[in-house]
Amino acid sequence: MLPELTPEALHARLQSGEDLLLLDVRQPEEYAYCRIEGSQLIPLGDLARRADEVPDDRPVVLICHHGVRSMQALAFLQHRHEYTNLLNLRGGIDAWSRRVDASVALY
Repeated sequence: MLPELTPEALHARLQSGEDLLLLDVRQPEEYAYCRIEGSQLIPLGDLARRADEVPDDRPVVLICHHGVRSMQALAFLQHRHEYTNLLNLRGGIDAWSRRVDASVALY
């Protein structure tokens, strides 16, 4: 089982000031259209060559549109690079928009 985080739980952790990295693995055009404020973009296709940019000293929340690509990214980083600090945003930015922040555009 890969670790997940609900949009509401992520919101609570952000509101408490927890030092999280929000790592968006969508395509640049998706990220340009809408994103969670403060997130960093590393498209899934670039992750293998940019894995060294992902910190291992604080929680990293992986984000995509519906949670599938981010789960793939999490599995890759766990199994190939032995990261233990990763969480997948369940339902992706779509769930975030619907359940936490309606100002984030839906698509």
